[in-house]
Amino acid sequence: MEWLTGLRQAIHYMEQHLLEDICVEDIADEVHISPFYLQNGFRIVTGYSIGEYMRCRRLYMAALDLISGREKIIDLAYKYGYDTPESFTKAFSRFHGVSPAQMRKNVSKIRTFLPLKISIKVQGGNDMDYAVEKMNGFRVIGFEREFSMDTSYREIPAFWDEFWETYMKPLLARDKPKNEVEQVICDCMVGEYGVCIDDLGKEGKFRYLIAGTYLGGTVPEGMAVYEFTDMEWAKFRCCGPMPGALQTVNTKIFQEWLPGNPEYEIAVWANIEWYSAGDMQAPDYESAIWIPVKRKQE
Repeated sequence: MEWLTGLRQAIHYMEQHLLEDICVEDIADEVHISPFYLQNGFRIVTGYSIGEYMRCRRLYMAALDLISGREKIIDLAYKYGYDTPESFTKAFSRFHGVSPAQMRKNVSKIRTFLPLKISIKVQGGNDMDYAVEKMNGFRVIGFEREFSMDTSYREIPAFWDEFWETYMKPLLARDKPKNEVEQVICDCMVGEYGVCIDDLGKEGKFRYLIAGTYLGGTVPEGMAVYEFTDMEWAKFRCCGPMPGALQTVNTKIFQEWLPGNPEYEIAVWANIEWYSAGDMQAPDYESAIWIPVKRKQE
């Protein structure tokens, strides 16, 4: 499905099921987009996570019901998916700035949150610094952890910090590896890739590997291997200090390159961040984002 159409249909589906207990996987299944890519792209394009968007819409609709005077606060709490009136009141007050009781006395305090309309002016997408390359299948090896889309922007950098402190600092302080894990890190250049894989089948969860190219042999305890088959990759070059340069290009991919792309669509629900050696804060530091793609059928 064309990316922009998918986002619009996702919003339409959410609007039709606001009062139901739906999850990201339900929405992704409806629009035939990976939950990982749907959540990532939705956040980049709209500025909201899917969970935030649905929560804001429900609280706005709850306020409309409240000021109409037709329903009790306890009934509104259950109607809009809250377990108790107290949890509803807390969320309502945080969103609108006043409690439900105060809202009834001063309706001007309502915070409007209308359905989003996705409209992107595609510009510069074809001028981005990228190349599509056919690659033979390859395997990566590294340290794997499960993340939630809602917290990954904060937790993945912490994962990298942990990797650096636990393995890279000691390695740099010595002449040679002292154990099997450190040997694999050196031989396979673990840390060259950050790999996102959406195959867990869990709501809002995906796998992330700090990885390098697997050369074969024993896989040490605590490390994991993942294999990519033969496919084409769209490789987007990034230049500049991290993480800003990478985040800027990632935003352009979802806002400019994917919407309305006449040739390519995402082939596999995964992507790779490539990191070069050198000072990550240097103005000319090079990195890249690799997206697995396939040509659209005529």
